[in-house]
Amino acid sequence: MSISRETIERIKSHADIVEVVSDYLTLKRRGSSLTACCPFHNEKSPSFHVNPRLGIYKCFGCGKSGDGISFVMEYDKLTYPEALRQLAQKYQIEIEEDKLSVQQKENFSERESLLIVLNYAKNYYQQILFEHSEGKSLGLSYFKERGFSEKTIKAFELGYSLDTWEGFLTEAKANQYSIELLEKAGLIKPREEGKEGHYDRFRGRVIFPIHNPQGKVIAFGARILKSDKESAKYLNSPETEVYHKSNVLYGMFQAKNAIRTEENCFLVEGYTDVVSMYQAGIENVVASSGTSLTHEQSRLIRRYTENVTVLYDGDPAGIKASLRGIEILLEEGLNVRVALFPDKEDPDSFVKKVGVVAFKEFISANTKDFVTFKASLFLDELKKDPLRKAEIAKDLVESISKIPDVLKRSVMVQETANLIGLSEAALLDELNRVLVKKKKPVIFERQSTEEKQEIGYQTLEESFNEQSETITVDKAEMEIIRILIMHAGTKINDDLRVENYLLAELEEVEFKTPIFLKIMEQTKSFASENYFGRDFFLTHDDSEIRQQASDILSKVSETSPNWERFSIFIPKKDEELATVAYDAVLRLKGQRLQEMEIEAKKGLASDDPEEQEKAIKLYMAIKTESQKIDKEKGTVVRKN
Repeated sequence: MSISRETIERIKSHADIVEVVSDYLTLKRRGSSLTACCPFHNEKSPSFHVNPRLGIYKCFGCGKSGDGISFVMEYDKLTYPEALRQLAQKYQIEIEEDKLSVQQKENFSERESLLIVLNYAKNYYQQILFEHSEGKSLGLSYFKERGFSEKTIKAFELGYSLDTWEGFLTEAKANQYSIELLEKAGLIKPREEGKEGHYDRFRGRVIFPIHNPQGKVIAFGARILKSDKESAKYLNSPETEVYHKSNVLYGMFQAKNAIRTEENCFLVEGYTDVVSMYQAGIENVVASSGTSLTHEQSRLIRRYTENVTVLYDGDPAGIKASLRGIEILLEEGLNVRVALFPDKEDPDSFVKKVGVVAFKEFISANTKDFVTFKASLFLDELKKDPLRKAEIAKDLVESISKIPDVLKRSVMVQETANLIGLSEAALLDELNRVLVKKKKPVIFERQSTEEKQEIGYQTLEESFNEQSETITVDKAEMEIIRILIMHAGTKINDDLRVENYLLAELEEVEFKTPIFLKIMEQTKSFASENYFGRDFFLTHDDSEIRQQASDILSKVSETSPNWERFSIFIPKKDEELATVAYDAVLRLKGQRLQEMEIEAKKGLASDDPEEQEKAIKLYMAIKTESQKIDKEKGTVVRKN
């Protein structure tokens, strides 16, 4: 069933743009706006702006814009109703709807259906852990042996899957979830070729739900408890519509607020490392879950902080193999420090061994910046083989070259020169050589970004001009739409709101730009509603209308001088609105008359006397109307 307009209004009134976006990004104050690196395209310098006063966001790199609901839709790839439901849950706003029938479940989008069944699976595994005899004796006992309290277990929503072939499958089918959906969610697998049926993917394992940053379960990690050489120790969900492992870090949902507060993110390898550190009071910790670190994961961290501390087990061979992952962090502009635990220790074992106070003291005393850490790994080799110095220096310089910030690169060069005993000048020469080699693709990337920025700025002027036969038509129409969206619901006198004035005055005027025509038609249909106003466009079901509204509002919020260059004026006070609206109406009417005049002149050239007479009458009537409008506009009457 659909969400009522009253509920939508409640959600909109609660969904503060800054609060909503802050769940995803770390915003920094810049003048009247807040900024961050855009989550919708790859960039190193922030071009994503949030305007609290207007309640909108705008990226001047890729052009994306909208309100809080639009942001959730774009970021989480949700439909409009799905985004509303998610925000309603965040603000604890009740949405009245009937219990979902089987048919309604099937009618959901695949993404929403997957999230529903994954949440059901999470609840099932939790129930088995706490209430089933096998779950308590095996799963719960395992977690408690690891030192996890019931509070921690519930914070991470840990669970247990029975050691049977179809325990979960049977329950899910009884609750009317389809085999197809369960298989798409990665919860069951088809039996071997030649055998019918399916079986539980995670049977006989403790369950670690994997959440997205908004807290929705999107996948599972599962650890086997019995000795079985033929089975993997850990088993993860396959990639699905909602789960792409390269985009996810385990524990980010639980850690994101602490990461912001501490302005640092601890990066570990495994699920139990995260849970143990969290329970010890170190909550700003996430795990790559044993996979190679990706650019997407690095950008996920950067939404919450620019500082990362990588915690490594005491295994030099494994560390060298994973250095590429740290370099990806550098490439994404993060400040990277590294701490190495004593031999045969990992974060999980070490925090339990020494306690949280000693653990924090150890981290504080033993962290090094990445380049220094990497150089220290090769110091023993340098002592044994001095001839390796040049090769190692090139390797270190290659890492330094990945740091986007020039000053940070300079500091790293100084430190590296001191560590390995080479002159700073020699390393700078090598660094310049590497950077020159990379210069061509960097320049191309910069040009591409500037092109994107230009597109972002021109959405209201140039892009519409490309769609229309005449530039002036676009400008005239655009000014009407700008006034409508900026001031919808505002009275221009005691009895008349601006949208009603525009509709009445332009009833017979045709809008030629498709999106503008669509906006005017929607205004005709809904202008009489009490809720009609700026938010009507910002939260409209039609994505084109939402985008256009947010583009206009963000463009105006820049107070760009381009408006006046295009003869578009922004009223400084409400009482000026009537004058501005009146002038805009005259401008559009005048433009239409000019077009009609051009067409009428073509009829004057007709060889048919009757047609020529009609054309003359039409031409004179148009001229008369044009002169009236010119006079009202205060312009000089044109001569023939």
